[in-house]
Amino acid sequence: MKQFVIIGCGRFGSSVAKTLYRAGYNVLAIDRDEDTIQEVSEYTTHAVQMDATDESSLRSLGIRNFDVAVVAIGSDIQSSILITLMVKEMGVKYVVAKALDELQGKVLTKIGADRIIYPERDMGVRVAQNLISVNILDNIELLSNYSVFEIVALKEWIGKSLQDLNLRKKYGITALIIKSGDKVTPLPESTAILKENDILIVLGNKDDLKNFDIV
Repeated sequence: MKQFVIIGCGRFGSSVAKTLYRAGYNVLAIDRDEDTIQEVSEYTTHAVQMDATDESSLRSLGIRNFDVAVVAIGSDIQSSILITLMVKEMGVKYVVAKALDELQGKVLTKIGADRIIYPERDMGVRVAQNLISVNILDNIELLSNYSVFEIVALKEWIGKSLQDLNLRKKYGITALIIKSGDKVTPLPESTAILKENDILIVLGNKDDLKNFDIV
């Protein structure tokens, strides 16, 4: 099971932490404010009050063992940059960093952040869902219950036709487009065979995403 560390538990960070925790993941929350830590402790696996810019304290928590770090400190640019750099150097595989503007985002990318989040454009809940759903590349919400989303063909789908997979019956989704390299096939026939790295654009109920073995 993936382990997540959320550094900075303001509105954005706490939203990510809460969503991940409710999805059943191990979540470590770090913030320098004691009141904030008390609030998030109810919906995290562990909550620690500390200054995350202190390298020795951060290292003592075993940060290198976490799969994903979310650096949710945007307003303190210096701390954001320093912490992003440290967690990357400590060996965290995937680092998501919050930025207030494009310039800060470019700096964070330069020092190793794998993904930059701009709060004005990304809701914390959606970010958390994307972190969990590693095969889902993007999604477009249509109605309250349905989305159009992109998904990388699962390993067990390779070499099988849409008819064989019976996606609608098994997963509750309908394939609208198949993208295979530069080739795009809209409304594919049921005989279409999926290949490695194919991307499907599908329509489905958001609750049906839970049917995918994507973690």
